[in-house]
Amino acid sequence: MSNDTSKPANSRRQFLGAAGLMGAGALIAGCAPVIAAPPVKANLDATIFNFALNLEYLEAAFYLAAVGRLGELDAVGGSSAKVALPTAFRANAFNGVGVPMSDTIRAYATETANDEKAHVAIIRKVLGNAAVAQPQIDLAAAFEAAGRAASGDAIKGFDPFANELFYLHGAFIFEDVGVSAYKGAARLLVDDKPGGNLENAAGILAVEAYHAGSIRTILYARRNDPAAAGLNVGQVVQAISNLRDAVDGRDDADKAISRDQGILNDGLPAGTANIVLADENSIAYSRTPRQVANIVFLTGDSTATKGGFFPMGLSGDFSAILAL
Repeated sequence: MSNDTSKPANSRRQFLGAAGLMGAGALIAGCAPVIAAPPVKANLDATIFNFALNLEYLEAAFYLAAVGRLGELDAVGGSSAKVALPTAFRANAFNGVGVPMSDTIRAYATETANDEKAHVAIIRKVLGNAAVAQPQIDLAAAFEAAGRAASGDAIKGFDPFANELFYLHGAFIFEDVGVSAYKGAARLLVDDKPGGNLENAAGILAVEAYHAGSIRTILYARRNDPAAAGLNVGQVVQAISNLRDAVDGRDDADKAISRDQGILNDGLPAGTANIVLADENSIAYSRTPRQVANIVFLTGDSTATKGGFFPMGLSGDFSAILAL
């Protein structure tokens, strides 16, 4: 006879309780035909992927311009003519010069540009004739506005194409948002078959997370370098993170939930990195389409339909998901 007492034998009460549950289960099963089935999940997959396509147009335009290959956007269904760039830089975006960068950073930027261009191509392929056209994209005045808003008007004339460090700060604005956007969209997707929309979205999320991790790592390594307006790199990164948190909206009427972090972890010993943007359980944050839209529009107005990086608005009707 076993002496194991870790799992005590069922008492009569436990047995009757179990029997009662079994009886309740049988009763529920018997009533199944008259119990209403849960509502069918609305299929918003195409709408969600077109929303994502707008974001991928933005990222592809930014990275391709940074490495002097903006013209390649046209080949995958985008439009380089619809991208506003700083006047002094625009010619470089087509002649292969791009942002002045070290060989290592240029290699990273080139890989990211290739990835984002591929995302535009694959999403357009999946959507087929339902794919929306690229909207107007602003990579000039929008960065100027973001710099001012993040720094309390201390950083003026922010241009991510001026040098390597400013390029990294510009990239930081986008990548974390892409991760939280795809994470938040996962619960809305219906097609969960192998190779379906959910799996593809998870794959793109992973790539965006790799991008975000690499950019955050580089910026952390340079955290104490002077950046702009008397601020160092770590402080500018935190200011951008604070801006994203401030404009992406509240989760309820009373409480603003933080979905963002800089690269310095103040809750840990000095010098501890915060490369991975995640909650206390090390789970990546989610953002709703509305919260993502607020960030790219650079506004906390939950009714906004345009602004910031999309001065004429997104391409497509997203009313069904912006209300979620």
